[in-house]
Amino acid sequence: MLEDMEKNVAEDFEVLLITGMSGAGRTRAADSVEDIGWYVVDNLPPKLLIPLVDMMTSSGSKVHKLAAVIDVRSRSYFDDLAEVLAHLEDLGVKTRILFLDASDEVLIKRYESVRRPHPLQNGRRLIDGINEERELLQVLKEKADVILDTSRTSIHQLSTQLYESLVGTGPQTVNVHIFSFGFKHGVPADADFVLDVRFLPNPFWVPELRTLTGKDKAVSDYVLESSGAREFLDSYERALEVALSGYAREDKHFVTIAVGCTGGQHRSVAMSAELARRLKEHGFTVTVSARELERMNR
Repeated sequence: MLEDMEKNVAEDFEVLLITGMSGAGRTRAADSVEDIGWYVVDNLPPKLLIPLVDMMTSSGSKVHKLAAVIDVRSRSYFDDLAEVLAHLEDLGVKTRILFLDASDEVLIKRYESVRRPHPLQNGRRLIDGINEERELLQVLKEKADVILDTSRTSIHQLSTQLYESLVGTGPQTVNVHIFSFGFKHGVPADADFVLDVRFLPNPFWVPELRTLTGKDKAVSDYVLESSGAREFLDSYERALEVALSGYAREDKHFVTIAVGCTGGQHRSVAMSAELARRLKEHGFTVTVSARELERMNR
């Protein structure tokens, strides 16, 4: 039974090998993959992948996605990669190879701009190091699951391409967090959008609703049935759908929306929950919190 459990853990685990030409954007790719939620290790000797995967697939580990940057800096260790990949396949671990490439002309310009030698240059011409690296990586490139040419790609375009390759395209690549707050407690500084719903009637002045919150159905119904509430949400829903879809194309995958009323207990809480429900219907990943209610509960 324990063996079956370990096998299931291994099958749920995923390894992404980030490799390719030096100067093609491996560091930026690693940063982007880490933002997606992978655990990233850089310049790892291939043989160390096996004990690392063994450790992370042990019961109780919360890491299920490991990305390892492997390149010619590993020198002699690089030759062990084929053996390691075969071993991971035997374990049932899903493994993908991401290969980053660029033209010789672009790589030369990038190295000249940072004034650093190529790792295989060894006192020779820069192009000699590039040519040797291409020859060394050719077999690995042929095995790659994803090949990205960054010759004409900006940093943000590379991140977008990685999201599309690893996560997919469209709304599901945008993570939205909506939180309610009270203006009298301060306007949040980290919000991309701030919605002011103080134009709605305040349940605080209704005796039977005063001690409740926007999470209670009575308050939620009162707020959402108020004049202008649904019209306001309709308009913002359309605007946010356009903006969030645009963010997905422009490499902005984390968006914060703040919804405020006077005290942050009634109107903003109810409107946040309804806005979240609507955005989820469009395919966005949405989480919700209530700043002032959390403060009250602490």
